[in-house]
Amino acid sequence: MDILHKDATSSSSSTSCFSHFCSSALRAKTLKSSSADASGEGLIRRLSVFDLLLLGVGASIGAGIFVVTGTVARDAGPGVTICFILAGASCVLNALCYAELASMFPAVVGGAYLYAYTAFNEITAFLVFMQLMLDYHIGAASIARSLASYVATIFELIPALKGKIPPWVGHGGQELFGGTLSINILAPILLALLTIILCLGVKESSAVNSFMTTTKVVIVIFVIIAGSFKVDVDNWSPFAPNGFKEILTGATVVFFAYVGFDAVANSAEESKRPQRDLPIGILGSLLVCVVLYIAVCLVITGMVPYNMLGEDAPLAEAFTSKGLKYVSILISIGAVAGLTTTLLVGLYVQSRLYLGLGRDGLLPSIFAKVHPKRHTPVHSQVWVGIIAAVLGGLFNVHVLSHILSVGSLTGYSVVAACVVTLRWKKRTENQDSSKCMATWCEGVIWIVVLACCGFATGVLYRVGASFIYMIVALVIAILACVALCCRQAYSEAPGFSCPWVPIVPSVCIFFNIFLFAQLHYEAWIRFVILSLVSVAIYAFYGQYHANPSSDETIIYHMVPEEDRH
Repeated sequence: MDILHKDATSSSSSTSCFSHFCSSALRAKTLKSSSADASGEGLIRRLSVFDLLLLGVGASIGAGIFVVTGTVARDAGPGVTICFILAGASCVLNALCYAELASMFPAVVGGAYLYAYTAFNEITAFLVFMQLMLDYHIGAASIARSLASYVATIFELIPALKGKIPPWVGHGGQELFGGTLSINILAPILLALLTIILCLGVKESSAVNSFMTTTKVVIVIFVIIAGSFKVDVDNWSPFAPNGFKEILTGATVVFFAYVGFDAVANSAEESKRPQRDLPIGILGSLLVCVVLYIAVCLVITGMVPYNMLGEDAPLAEAFTSKGLKYVSILISIGAVAGLTTTLLVGLYVQSRLYLGLGRDGLLPSIFAKVHPKRHTPVHSQVWVGIIAAVLGGLFNVHVLSHILSVGSLTGYSVVAACVVTLRWKKRTENQDSSKCMATWCEGVIWIVVLACCGFATGVLYRVGASFIYMIVALVIAILACVALCCRQAYSEAPGFSCPWVPIVPSVCIFFNIFLFAQLHYEAWIRFVILSLVSVAIYAFYGQYHANPSSDETIIYHMVPEEDRH
């Protein structure tokens, strides 16, 4: 009898634990209109619309504008311009989704994590956070190493230091234990300096970002103007020497050159007029990047025949070949400015995401603390700085570059899905709850079908399968989009409105997952493993420490009425 009783107790306990896990995981945030400012924790609204524009440009344009344009042009030819146009158009669609949600949730930090928490549930939001954060951590360490290398190169312009800076200071790193460790001391030093600047306050860090971004953009514009006088239009023919497939492949590569505009959404609590300025910052910064990238593509492919472009520094080599070596020095300075702003904004975004999870209880409360005078999440900021410094100082994280971009594509896809589902919620709030849930679940199923079709199309394209199979997957995706249009009712967004919902978000989801299928297979493995680890962390910590209110939903205040217009 005792054994039977113990078995029954154990079974009941297991059922209770699973039931608690499910109820916790399926919790969602609700918005509550309020005249109170949601930033009572200590963040302060200092960022103007111009600051937000520079924040987005600073995050998106790094040293890649001087490199990726030329490397892709080697395969796509002058058609690399079309690559950037296609990728830019896709990013604009994603930016429209971000802009709507940033306008809908303008009073609190969180970005894609917050949107997923409100539109879906707690576990989905935590998964999005974990995927994004691994990208951010590895990306920050990798950028810090690249920045250290450029800084060392500039120091070597001094005759006394030329060729005398050892690898362990800035160039790559000093490998130990068969390459297991790769020591680089300059990367952690640069990370420490940027972390201190960010801890001083958003006003100070914004000033540094504005200066460096302005410097970078001015150099890019100068490079474009100087190069335009050396353009030979005959170099633009043939425009697509390797066919349209290489242009499409190139578009999937250069898509990631635009990643960064979403950083603006994470500055919600520090924007002066968030509902108006956030959409402007997101879309405006992206459009600036599109114009600059296209102009650089036209210049570099016009200066030198595409098949003669270098691999490591194509733009600098193009100017050197035309007798404009001084421009190469400017390009190095621009690269330093670009990498600095990309790293600065990346560290900034990470700390705000940690702040959001600390407030929600999904991470320890220390991450939710804000300095009373500096109005910055100092603990979160120092933490992300330490993680990046350890990775950048001890490991050659460049070898992990092929598993990056998973977080960005996951975040973009979830944000697009959030736009669709939140439009349903607003229309179905007053309907019968069971009917509402059935309609919601049906809509989610169509979104999943759409994503699966995007992945299938991407895999088929990658392996060179028959075009017929890709057409079948595309037709199914179109039918799923039609079902979303016809089977669901949609309301208007309260602020900035993404046009043609659900068509635009559906295109975003399909193309983002198509790109996901183009990533290295190790990136797919990373996605699965990190998702399992995230669920385990949530099961052992998050579900027990999340701080729902009395009605079992976490309340987030909307922006004050006076700030909405």
